[in-house]
Amino acid sequence: MLTYEQIIKKTITLEEARTLFNPHFRKENTMVFTNGCFDLLHRGHIYYLSRARELGTLLVVGLNSDASVTKLKGTDRPVNNQEARADMLGALGFVDYIIIFEEETPLELITLLQPDLLVKGGEYKTEEIVGHREVVSWGGRVETIPMLKGYSSTSIINRKRL
Repeated sequence: MLTYEQIIKKTITLEEARTLFNPHFRKENTMVFTNGCFDLLHRGHIYYLSRARELGTLLVVGLNSDASVTKLKGTDRPVNNQEARADMLGALGFVDYIIIFEEETPLELITLLQPDLLVKGGEYKTEEIVGHREVVSWGGRVETIPMLKGYSSTSIINRKRL
Protein backbone atom coordinates (compact mmCIF):
# COMPACT_ATOMS: atom_id res chain seq x y z
CA MET A 1 0.00 0.00 0.00
CA LEU A 2 1.23 3.48 -0.82
CA THR A 3 1.67 6.04 1.93
CA TYR A 4 0.47 9.58 1.36
CA GLU A 5 4.10 10.72 1.11
CA GLN A 6 4.69 8.20 -1.71
CA ILE A 7 1.55 9.39 -3.48
CA ILE A 8 2.50 13.05 -3.42
CA LYS A 9 6.08 12.27 -4.53
CA LYS A 10 4.64 11.05 -7.82
CA THR A 11 3.75 14.64 -8.75
CA ILE A 12 6.89 16.22 -10.17
CA THR A 13 7.81 19.52 -11.77
CA LEU A 14 9.22 20.04 -15.23
CA GLU A 15 12.63 20.67 -13.70
CA GLU A 16 12.45 17.39 -11.78
CA ALA A 17 11.38 15.60 -14.97
CA ARG A 18 14.41 16.97 -16.85
CA THR A 19 16.71 15.52 -14.19
CA LEU A 20 14.87 12.26 -13.58
CA PHE A 21 14.28 11.27 -17.19
CA ASN A 22 17.96 11.39 -18.14
CA PRO A 23 19.38 9.31 -21.02
CA HIS A 24 20.36 6.39 -18.74
CA PHE A 25 16.88 6.28 -17.19
CA ARG A 26 15.29 6.45 -20.65
CA LYS A 27 17.40 3.54 -21.91
CA GLU A 28 16.07 1.37 -19.10
CA ASN A 29 12.40 2.36 -19.47
CA THR A 30 9.69 2.62 -22.11
CA MET A 31 7.81 5.82 -21.34
CA VAL A 32 4.09 5.99 -22.02
CA PHE A 33 2.56 9.46 -21.85
CA THR A 34 -1.07 10.46 -21.65
CA ASN A 35 -2.84 13.56 -20.47
CA GLY A 36 -6.17 14.88 -19.34
CA CYS A 37 -8.20 16.77 -16.77
CA PHE A 38 -9.18 13.71 -14.69
CA ASP A 39 -11.64 15.93 -12.86
CA LEU A 40 -13.72 13.16 -11.33
CA LEU A 41 -11.77 9.93 -11.26
CA HIS A 42 -14.07 7.14 -12.42
CA ARG A 43 -14.10 3.56 -13.69
CA GLY A 44 -13.38 4.66 -17.26
CA HIS A 45 -10.20 6.44 -16.13
CA ILE A 46 -9.05 3.39 -14.17
CA TYR A 47 -9.53 1.14 -17.19
CA TYR A 48 -7.86 3.58 -19.58
CA LEU A 49 -4.85 4.36 -17.40
CA SER A 50 -4.21 0.73 -16.47
CA ARG A 51 -4.31 -0.24 -20.15
CA ALA A 52 -1.94 2.63 -21.02
CA ARG A 53 0.56 1.42 -18.39
CA GLU A 54 0.54 -2.09 -19.92
CA LEU A 55 2.12 -0.58 -23.05
CA GLY A 56 5.39 0.35 -21.33
CA THR A 57 7.41 0.29 -18.13
CA LEU A 58 6.58 3.85 -17.04
CA LEU A 59 3.34 5.85 -17.21
CA VAL A 60 3.60 9.63 -17.03
CA VAL A 61 0.33 11.57 -16.85
CA GLY A 62 0.19 15.19 -17.93
CA LEU A 63 -2.51 16.78 -15.76
CA ASN A 64 -4.24 19.97 -16.85
CA SER A 65 -3.89 22.70 -14.24
CA ASP A 66 -7.00 24.26 -12.73
CA ALA A 67 -6.72 27.27 -15.06
CA SER A 68 -6.30 24.99 -18.06
CA VAL A 69 -9.38 22.92 -17.12
CA THR A 70 -11.45 26.10 -16.74
CA LYS A 71 -10.39 27.26 -20.21
CA LEU A 72 -11.30 23.89 -21.72
CA LYS A 73 -14.43 22.97 -19.76
CA GLY A 74 -15.94 26.23 -18.49
CA THR A 75 -16.10 28.28 -15.32
CA ASP A 76 -17.77 25.56 -13.24
CA ARG A 77 -14.80 23.23 -13.70
CA PRO A 78 -12.71 21.73 -12.31
CA VAL A 79 -14.78 20.14 -9.57
CA ASN A 80 -11.59 19.01 -7.79
CA ASN A 81 -8.50 21.21 -7.67
CA GLN A 82 -5.25 20.13 -9.31
CA GLU A 83 -3.65 18.95 -6.07
CA ALA A 84 -6.63 16.68 -5.28
CA ARG A 85 -6.71 15.37 -8.86
CA ALA A 86 -2.95 14.68 -8.76
CA ASP A 87 -3.27 12.87 -5.42
CA MET A 88 -6.06 10.66 -6.78
CA LEU A 89 -3.98 9.76 -9.83
CA GLY A 90 -0.93 9.20 -7.64
CA ALA A 91 -2.85 6.71 -5.52
CA LEU A 92 -3.11 4.44 -8.55
CA GLY A 93 -0.27 1.95 -8.54
CA PHE A 94 0.01 1.95 -12.34
CA VAL A 95 0.58 5.72 -12.55
CA ASP A 96 4.29 6.43 -12.06
CA TYR A 97 4.48 10.22 -12.37
CA ILE A 98 2.15 13.19 -12.76
CA ILE A 99 3.21 16.53 -14.20
CA ILE A 100 0.79 19.45 -13.99
CA PHE A 101 0.83 21.71 -17.05
CA GLU A 102 -0.67 25.17 -17.48
CA GLU A 103 -1.17 25.26 -21.22
CA GLU A 104 -4.38 24.22 -22.97
CA THR A 105 -2.50 21.39 -24.69
CA PRO A 106 0.40 19.23 -23.51
CA LEU A 107 2.52 19.83 -26.63
CA GLU A 108 5.34 21.57 -24.76
CA LEU A 109 5.42 18.78 -22.18
CA ILE A 110 5.38 16.07 -24.84
CA THR A 111 8.25 17.76 -26.67
CA LEU A 112 10.26 17.96 -23.45
CA LEU A 113 9.62 14.35 -22.37
CA GLN A 114 9.83 12.73 -25.81
CA PRO A 115 7.81 9.67 -24.77
CA ASP A 116 8.15 6.36 -26.56
CA LEU A 117 4.36 6.08 -26.72
CA LEU A 118 1.68 8.73 -26.73
CA VAL A 119 -1.71 7.34 -25.71
CA LYS A 120 -5.19 8.84 -25.80
CA GLY A 121 -8.73 7.53 -25.63
CA GLY A 122 -10.39 5.84 -28.56
CA GLU A 123 -12.66 8.80 -29.18
CA TYR A 124 -9.67 10.48 -30.88
CA LYS A 125 -8.30 9.79 -34.33
CA THR A 126 -4.50 9.61 -34.37
CA GLU A 127 -4.26 12.77 -36.49
CA GLU A 128 -6.28 14.69 -33.89
CA ILE A 129 -4.00 13.82 -30.97
CA VAL A 130 -1.84 16.75 -29.90
CA GLY A 131 1.82 15.79 -30.29
CA HIS A 132 1.30 12.86 -32.65
CA ARG A 133 3.56 14.35 -35.36
CA GLU A 134 6.31 15.10 -32.88
CA VAL A 135 6.24 11.64 -31.27
CA VAL A 136 6.38 9.90 -34.64
CA SER A 137 9.23 12.20 -35.72
CA TRP A 138 11.55 10.81 -33.01
CA GLY A 139 10.53 7.22 -33.66
CA GLY A 140 7.77 6.90 -31.07
CA ARG A 141 4.28 5.49 -31.49
CA VAL A 142 0.81 6.89 -31.00
CA GLU A 143 -1.96 4.56 -29.83
CA THR A 144 -5.57 4.88 -28.81
CA ILE A 145 -7.34 2.82 -26.18
CA PRO A 146 -11.05 2.14 -26.47
CA MET A 147 -13.00 3.90 -23.76
CA LEU A 148 -15.60 2.26 -21.52
CA LYS A 149 -18.99 3.47 -22.68
CA GLY A 150 -21.01 5.61 -20.31
CA TYR A 151 -18.10 6.95 -18.30
CA SER A 152 -16.97 10.54 -18.53
CA SER A 153 -16.59 13.27 -15.94
CA THR A 154 -18.84 15.57 -17.97
CA SER A 155 -21.65 13.00 -18.18
CA ILE A 156 -21.41 12.28 -14.44
CA ILE A 157 -21.56 16.00 -13.62
CA ASN A 158 -24.50 16.54 -15.99
CA ARG A 159 -26.45 13.60 -14.47
CA LYS A 160 -25.98 15.08 -10.99
CA ARG A 161 -27.36 18.44 -12.15
CA LEU A 162 -30.64 16.97 -13.36
